[in-house]
Amino acid sequence: MSQISLPFEWPGQGTDDDFLVSDANHVAVRHLENWREWPLAISVLSGPARSGRSMLGRRFAAMSGGMVIDDAQGQEDRLLFNAWNDAQTSGKPLLLIGDSAPTLWDVALPDLRSRLAAAPHVAIEQPDEPLARALIERALGGAGSRYGQDLPDWLLRRIERSYAAIAEVTRLLNEAALSSGRKISVAMAKESLQAAGFLPIVADDPHPSS
Repeated sequence: MSQISLPFEWPGQGTDDDFLVSDANHVAVRHLENWREWPLAISVLSGPARSGRSMLGRRFAAMSGGMVIDDAQGQEDRLLFNAWNDAQTSGKPLLLIGDSAPTLWDVALPDLRSRLAAAPHVAIEQPDEPLARALIERALGGAGSRYGQDLPDWLLRRIERSYAAIAEVTRLLNEAALSSGRKISVAMAKESLQAAGFLPIVADDPHPSS
């Protein structure tokens, strides 16, 4: 498992948060970084919601001067087809970003479907454990919330390991900390998340009253 890197130093970062790199996304990151070596002027990036795929797209555009079409699976076939042809003619790179692999997109235009099937595709996976822990810690620390040292590991064992779940859980905990003015303990997190419907009651919870 690779070590998380912070920050991911591409030029033109703007106001984007630092991008955390782990085994879950490093293949996608390196592919975009090496855009000059692409066999075609086009590539497809997919990833789940809240995975940083749009941030990577912005950084790719700043680095390469290329064009990025976000939520590409929802765009009209003709728009994508024309963008593809423009990229191949000009040599200016094109990055299409979607929720899933391009073979799963609803594409009616046969010529576009065949082009998408031939395009290099890289995916951001759901977060591995090191990345999930880092995202939890950054979300809580970035909001100024104080929390117990055992909280990140406790959360990792109990919540869905997805970008969306981590974002929602840390939002709820930050709001609870702000409203109460308290440090987020395991007991406080358990109470807040169960009230929000995030956690089942775990019979063998090792922190029943902490």
